[in-house]
Amino acid sequence: MKKLLKLLSPFAPDQSGAVGVLYELGGLVVICDAGGCAGNICGFDEPRWFFKKSAVFSAGLRDMDAILGRDDMLIAKTAKAVGQTDVKFTAVVGTPVPAVIATDYRALKRMAENKTHLPSVCIDCTGTRLYDDGEERAYLELFKTFASEKYETVKGKTGIIGCTPLATGYMTPGIFEKSFGENAVCFAMGSGLDEIQKASRCDKNIVISTGGIKAGEYLKQQFGIEYTTDFPVTPAMEKVLENDLSDKKILVVHQQFAANKMRELIKNKYECSVDVGTFFKLFGEFAGKGDFFIPDEQQLLEKVSAGGYDVVIIDNICHRALKDCECRLIDFPHFAVSGRLDENGGQVCLA
Repeated sequence: MKKLLKLLSPFAPDQSGAVGVLYELGGLVVICDAGGCAGNICGFDEPRWFFKKSAVFSAGLRDMDAILGRDDMLIAKTAKAVGQTDVKFTAVVGTPVPAVIATDYRALKRMAENKTHLPSVCIDCTGTRLYDDGEERAYLELFKTFASEKYETVKGKTGIIGCTPLATGYMTPGIFEKSFGENAVCFAMGSGLDEIQKASRCDKNIVISTGGIKAGEYLKQQFGIEYTTDFPVTPAMEKVLENDLSDKKILVVHQQFAANKMRELIKNKYECSVDVGTFFKLFGEFAGKGDFFIPDEQQLLEKVSAGGYDVVIIDNICHRALKDCECRLIDFPHFAVSGRLDENGGQVCLA
């Protein structure tokens, strides 16, 4: 049975990825659900919920609301919440409920803008896709909606796209700004809507997770801003490099650009063969010859067994699925997979 998880926990879904992008931008985010999806997002998939405020609401749909598609009630609730909060825009994030009843998001957008007199974005999530798909949709919709004006380019200014806790294991932008220069800005983390609006000021963009590729392409087409892919060297990566990996056949499993960086670091230090595998988006133009997509838990086991790997570098929650393999397993945390932040760097002092 495809997609059956017997040993692994479910990965963060697309609505969680979308909310992760919108979380710090000062908007009113309405999760179009009955309450369960919002609970999962705020309780499990959004670590900033416990120390940083954001106007994230559940639509609280009842059975008949969902069956009859009462969009007017949703917009009335949204307008009431706008009147009680200081927000710059509204956003509606889809879940399985609106996907099943074929909600018209373009109509919702128009209705919300007419009622609240604020810009609105609607993210067409279904709950059946993974977090990087939701991030991709949210970034693209934000830039299309708000980055319409061409500003004068600031020489040396770098935009970082794809910096969310789910993709990186970090809740603050420090390590990214340190890695990519003083004049770097992490879109949607540690910065507000004004940086999205003035995205055209960037001299270049760096995409650090697969959810940011379409946004990078859009800004390139719209404003001629070139982009590259990269990822900073994190404490978790440095810990992996402490192992002797000489003359080994290695598999690294993570989101593609973090895994690519891990491969680069390993090959710079050791003589070895390294492939990348991922449960999430895999872009061929950024992949090596032996890289592959992992569609489910069973395929992970089969790929590792057939690949003859000596070492698999993967989040340790996946070790239970590989316990019978004769390879060495090394931890490489991925928040979207296990809910674990990157060691040291992911923590925030609340004192």
